[in-house]
Amino acid sequence: MKNFLTNFFKEEEGQGMAEYALVLGIVAVGVVGILVFFGESIVEKLTEIAQEFSGKTYTP
Repeated sequence: MKNFLTNFFKEEEGQGMAEYALVLGIVAVGVVGILVFFGESIVEKLTEIAQEFSGKTYTP
């Protein structure tokens, strides 16, 4: 039992996974923040680009 507890607290295999999860969470929060502040502008710009490709006009 003592060996199990010693190995459990010394093992660092899960540390890398936790770091990746933390970075992924930070990136996700950043993307959501960007979409909240710039979402409308992004949609308008993508609509303009789509209109240029299709040759049609779209007014929301």
